[in-house]
Amino acid sequence: MTREEKSQVIQDLTAQLAENSVVYLADISGLDAGTTTNLRRACFKAGVKLSVVKNTLLEKAMESSDKDFGELTGVLKGNTSLMFSETGNAPAKVIKEFRKKAERPILKGAFIEEAVFIGDDQLDALVEIKSKEELIGDIIGLLQSPAKNVISALKSSGGTIAGIVKTLSEREG
Repeated sequence: MTREEKSQVIQDLTAQLAENSVVYLADISGLDAGTTTNLRRACFKAGVKLSVVKNTLLEKAMESSDKDFGELTGVLKGNTSLMFSETGNAPAKVIKEFRKKAERPILKGAFIEEAVFIGDDQLDALVEIKSKEELIGDIIGLLQSPAKNVISALKSSGGTIAGIVKTLSEREG
C-alpha cells in the first residue's frame, strides 16, 4: 500500500468516525469464510456496517478525529473489525446472538455517544443500552402519568368543582 493510499484510507476512516456516534471494535479472527459471511449477513440485517481495518491506520484516524476515544486506542492489537451503527446496542446484540453458535466475534471495545467501553466483559451492559427512541418513549410515558391522574380524578368525581377539590385534597393527603 502506497503512502497516498494509506493517507486516503485514514481520511475515509476519520470521516466514518465523525459521521457515526456508535463505533464497536471486535476481533473476528479465526472465523472461516462461511462463518464470516454469516456474520456480515447478520450485521446487514441489524443495520450494522462491518469492515476489517489495519490497526495503525485506525489509530491515526482516531487521533485525527474530533472525538475523544480515550483508552480505545489501547485495544488496537491483533485482528480488528469496525462495526458502525445508528443504534447503540445493535452491534452488541449481533455479537451476543452470533456467539451462541461461534466463539467469536470478541468485543474489544466500543464508543457510544462519547462513552468508552473496554473489554468483552462489557457486552451484557452494552446489550441493555436503550436506543434514543426507547428513551424518548420512557420519558413521554413518565410525562403523561401526572396528566392521566388529573383526568381520572376529574372523571371519577362527576366533574363538579366540589368533587374535584375533594379528590385533589385526598390525593395530596
